[in-house]
Amino acid sequence: MTQHLSERGRAAAPLSAVRRPVIRRRAWVLTLGLIVALGVLVLTAIASLAVGSRAIDPGTVLTALTAYDDENPLHLMVRELRVPRTVYAILIGSALAVCGGLIQAFTRNPLADPGILGVNAGASFAVTFAVGVLGFTAPGSYVPFALGGAFVLTVLVYLLGSVGPTGATPMKLTLAGVALGAAFTGFTTAIVLQNNSTLQIMRFWGVGSVAGRELDQLAWAAPLIIAGLVLGLLSARSLNALALGDDLAQALGARIRVTRVVVIVAVTLLAGTAVAAAGPIGFVGIMIPHAVRWFTGPDQRWVLSYSLVVGAIFLLLADILGRVVLPNGELRVGIVTGLLGAPVLIALVRRRQVSGL
Repeated sequence: MTQHLSERGRAAAPLSAVRRPVIRRRAWVLTLGLIVALGVLVLTAIASLAVGSRAIDPGTVLTALTAYDDENPLHLMVRELRVPRTVYAILIGSALAVCGGLIQAFTRNPLADPGILGVNAGASFAVTFAVGVLGFTAPGSYVPFALGGAFVLTVLVYLLGSVGPTGATPMKLTLAGVALGAAFTGFTTAIVLQNNSTLQIMRFWGVGSVAGRELDQLAWAAPLIIAGLVLGLLSARSLNALALGDDLAQALGARIRVTRVVVIVAVTLLAGTAVAAAGPIGFVGIMIPHAVRWFTGPDQRWVLSYSLVVGAIFLLLADILGRVVLPNGELRVGIVTGLLGAPVLIALVRRRQVSGL
């Protein structure tokens, strides 16, 4: 017996020695890929400042940022219109992508996202209630309602999906999210149809857009989204442990209840603020984590880091495409993400090996 164990130990030692360089090499590859993605994000942001109904050359864009002249109409266009729009697209894209990754890891369901689990529906209902019933119209005034609606729906979905001896399963959480989301969408529609002025406000907000935003609005949106991103990234290691099951995660030292509370708070901040700032924008939360897992694998530390960057790139590209695709006017970014997201999800379904959690 002792000889057998010693032989297994000698066999395991060379195997471990072989795997360590492979793990280090993969970490270097992923780090390099993340640096490249950050470079692409910078280039995409510059393109967002330059492309629109009137193209502006990169030199003028740089001058508008570094040597602003308030009498130059091109400088005004860059600073007053395109900078807020670009910053909002980066924040909202990162928030939605990381939120989707957190929900997928939290529920162990690769099809989960803020829309499918009803989080967006809860935030949308709360915003509609604030606008249509209570009379709040300024974007910053209904942020607490959006956060509250997102939080309540997240907790309700988890509680409803946890009923029964099997506890919270991906199927039960998805069904609970779809059911509650449909119910709250119905409530939202009922409020909108009762008031014509509310209908006019919510008709444009409900499509999802980052246009027409001002830098002053970042004072409330940016801190909330950044806080949610930080909490999400800090929970990545614990989410890796939760993927092994509650019992094994607890044996490995993961604080399950703390992790769940942190993830719920992060999802509430990210989804609630994104919906309040830009309206419900679909497909980003489900598509981006899937796409990055093709490259990163299931490690949530890399999945969430890449989702943060790639989500911002995707929403910037969608917004740029919406500006130029029509000869007159532009498509709102929520419509563009839907048009781009549908074929990507079809491709996900047709893949022989779907990216796992």
